[in-house]
Amino acid sequence: MARQGMRNGAASLEEAMPPKRNPLNLNPLQLRTLTLLQVIAGIPGAANQSPNGEVAISQFPSAHGDHFHLADATVSSKDASGLYNEAVWNALTRKGLAKAEWPHQMVLTPDGLAYETGAAKEILHKASH
Repeated sequence: MARQGMRNGAASLEEAMPPKRNPLNLNPLQLRTLTLLQVIAGIPGAANQSPNGEVAISQFPSAHGDHFHLADATVSSKDASGLYNEAVWNALTRKGLAKAEWPHQMVLTPDGLAYETGAAKEILHKASH
């Protein structure tokens, strides 16, 4: 039963279902990379916001050992490989989430800033004090 019509005032099945998670079908590396870019976009001095709502990121974290620090979190270097991968930048551009200027700058669009990746809890490790 893919779709139900209105019956006795009941809403259709489509209206009752929550929005699809990952509607653009980003792969895991793209999701992790977009998550990190969203965090970087909020770090003062690491990004510049334009009047049209886009955020240009030109400073990327560098790892020391097997991790790096991003705002108040620690991130494993393996989770950040997409930050230095031209194919990931191009994929995010094709999906309308960013505008890649490889390897100098990544501009997140408003859609890219708002996209729910669901990956933050998995890759951003925050110390509990």
